[in-house]
Amino acid sequence: MDRFRMIFQYFQSNSESVMNGICGLLALASVKMYTSLDFSCPCLPQYNMAYGLGIMFVPPIILFLCGLILNRQALVMLEEWRRPPGHRKKDPAVIRYLCSSIMQRAMVAPVVWIVVTLLDGKCLICAFSGSMDPQKFVGFANASTEQVQQLLAKVPCKDDELMRNSTSRKAVSRYLRCCSQALGWSILLILIIAAFLARWLRPCFNQATLLQARHWSNYIDIEQKIFEETCCEHSRLFAHKCILHFFESMQQEIKLHSFSLPREGAGAEGGEGLLQGITDQDQVNKLLKTWYYEKPPLDVSQAHQR
Repeated sequence: MDRFRMIFQYFQSNSESVMNGICGLLALASVKMYTSLDFSCPCLPQYNMAYGLGIMFVPPIILFLCGLILNRQALVMLEEWRRPPGHRKKDPAVIRYLCSSIMQRAMVAPVVWIVVTLLDGKCLICAFSGSMDPQKFVGFANASTEQVQQLLAKVPCKDDELMRNSTSRKAVSRYLRCCSQALGWSILLILIIAAFLARWLRPCFNQATLLQARHWSNYIDIEQKIFEETCCEHSRLFAHKCILHFFESMQQEIKLHSFSLPREGAGAEGGEGLLQGITDQDQVNKLLKTWYYEKPPLDVSQAHQR
């Protein structure tokens, strides 16, 4: 049990490392999903583009939303953005830092999916084979416009009887695959250059502002966790006190049935300090409402003076 508690505490104190691991797992899952996907283009002029672009862009949207759902800091950022100022002002730099960090992690798996599909080329061939100019390829000169559209739509289906040994199909497929791979490598190169520049040019900017934004973003996350833990502990102690009061009020009936009742002070001595005089539901609700609407200022000097 202690080992699980240590692992849980490690996850809580290293949420950034955990989120990096989750993003890596989502990226690997996206590659595995695509390799196990049975891609079957419909080879119909009115459905090819919708199917190809759908396979290329719908799963990345799902992966992006999963990245936002699994990222705890997304909820922290929204709460910080929407909360009333109270006694603590809101820092836009902290919200921007949280948003940037969340988006960067959530975009890893979708970008991996799009790059992998472009390097494979099947989606682009399926989506844009019907949009190719037949004049650029031999073999479509003697066909009518409707037949050309049908033949171009069947380019992704290499097992089709009409297109199995067609050199025109191979030429169109090769051309689109080359365009798709060129686009995929270009996107990958742009991302690597952008990451390189962001990594090496960061020291050129104001590091104090960045450190402040990172520090207070971590503080907001940790403060929320500690507040939730404190509320859970208080709820347990408050429930324990309420139960003892219930049995205290039923003392006469318990004596009639010959039950032994422990005294209230014996079980609640350690929790009396944490209850801090909170004795009813209205007081608890008022404190929680005050915490939400009037966050205390980040200044503990007054508390030390008192």
